[in-house]
Amino acid sequence: MNPILNVAIIAAKEAGEYIKEQRDNLARVEIEEKGLNDFVSYVDLQSEKMIMLAIRKYYPDHNITAEESGKHSTPSKFEWIIDPLDGTTNFLHQIPHFAISIAVKENGKLMHGVVYDPIKDEMFSASRGDGARLNNFKIRVSDQKALKNSVLATGFPYTNFDYIDPYMDSLKSFILKTAGIRRAGSAALDLAYVACGRVDGYWEFNLKEWDIAAGALIVMEAGGLSTDFAGGDNFLESGNIVAASPKMLQAMAKVIGQTVPKELRN
Repeated sequence: MNPILNVAIIAAKEAGEYIKEQRDNLARVEIEEKGLNDFVSYVDLQSEKMIMLAIRKYYPDHNITAEESGKHSTPSKFEWIIDPLDGTTNFLHQIPHFAISIAVKENGKLMHGVVYDPIKDEMFSASRGDGARLNNFKIRVSDQKALKNSVLATGFPYTNFDYIDPYMDSLKSFILKTAGIRRAGSAALDLAYVACGRVDGYWEFNLKEWDIAAGALIVMEAGGLSTDFAGGDNFLESGNIVAASPKMLQAMAKVIGQTVPKELRN
């Protein structure tokens, strides 16, 4: 295993154990609202500190971009991208579906990623060129090729409603063309589920890079594609992402092209 990926796995597991322990203390959890429907708890903050300490132990000179504390810049060519608790609202409502997401870029290119579900003890991981794994077993995207009979994952707008109309248009179209849509509340796990074939595809608007960086790489290493709505690789910057097998992505991109205005597709 690549040593950087190994450190990411160690950090995710340590933080995951802490998050599981804190589920029993939810009545005492201090919660702040960063923005409309955008919450952070001391669990998020402590998880992030633990992950950063683990990274600094092995790679003290690497850049870190973390959801809660922002950028910690150095001259290094490596950058760690951290979401310490993706699915905070689920966690706060005791819905057992949330994850830790850690990605690593080298010279701006995604190279490693882990998405860890501490409740199910499922570690999704990938290094560029080495495939994707779930708890050390190789995984692949589904072989579903058409929207008919497919199940897609998505996330609803919840803080920024500027995109609500094109999103609802795309949702309506996908509802009419598929066997079902799932909205589970964690973008990182949605992408991980695409990678292991539990869902056939995923799309969402206006996300942050820490939500999707690790999961997007895991999908690609599992034989799928992760793109922006125009089919390019600008999804980390735009926050607009679609992920699926190559054939399924073509079908999804056609719907997005018919329902999302051109200026929102990159």
